[in-house]
Amino acid sequence: MSLDVRNLSIDIDGRRVVDDVSFQVPDGARVGIIGESGSGKSLTALAILGLLPYGAHADGSIRWNGRELLGLPDRDLAAVRGAEIGIVFQEPQTALNPIRTVGRQISDPVRIRERLSRGDRRARAIADAERVRLHDPARIVDRYPHQLSGGQRQRVAIAVALACRPQLLLADEPTTALDVTIQAEILDLLQGLVSDAGMSLVFITHDLAVLSQIATHAIVLEHGRIAESAPVHELLTAPRSRVAQGLLRDATATVWRPAPGTEEESA
Repeated sequence: MSLDVRNLSIDIDGRRVVDDVSFQVPDGARVGIIGESGSGKSLTALAILGLLPYGAHADGSIRWNGRELLGLPDRDLAAVRGAEIGIVFQEPQTALNPIRTVGRQISDPVRIRERLSRGDRRARAIADAERVRLHDPARIVDRYPHQLSGGQRQRVAIAVALACRPQLLLADEPTTALDVTIQAEILDLLQGLVSDAGMSLVFITHDLAVLSQIATHAIVLEHGRIAESAPVHELLTAPRSRVAQGLLRDATATVWRPAPGTEEESA
């Protein structure tokens, strides 16, 4: 198993917000963590990389390729972030640095870990911008985040997360702030990138319709606890928990496009 989370609990200022959460992400798997706002799904993802907010404390075990991450010194975690586990946040406008060009931000993770000339870093940034299907990448890398659309910024954020070719990608509601058309494009992009690279994926969302397009197994959280763990096709056809049933009702009001291969997986 590439990622093994056991009995994870998170307290913030003495209040339990995630309680006894356990799940595994095998190599190449696409796992979704889904729940309503405040269910603890984003905190669970942040705990994996030691990015919890000030005042938060995590207990339990988070093992990555057999190595315990929980409690690891920040210097050691920094070597894992980006290089082995990448993360894409919900709002790229705040995740990206407004005063640095897109190309510099894409190439920064590589610059830290590899000795590349300025020209090689620019070439790498252009190649990575093209990889996430940004139109005219040579022009895009010289722009600043505020000069791009929301969809373009999210593609840049994905390029940054994947610059060092990590084995696992954490995607924390990366399509929530986008309109439906751009959302579908980003989901298709992520699915293709993950599949082509053989990466594992943990995808965080509150939308079951979105989850059906990107993940094959789901962990349903409610008030910080696991309410249900099941293949996504089971959540779409026979959800057991109250919260999963509610998520299904909400999902049917959105644009519905079953993920490629859903029928085969559920057969």
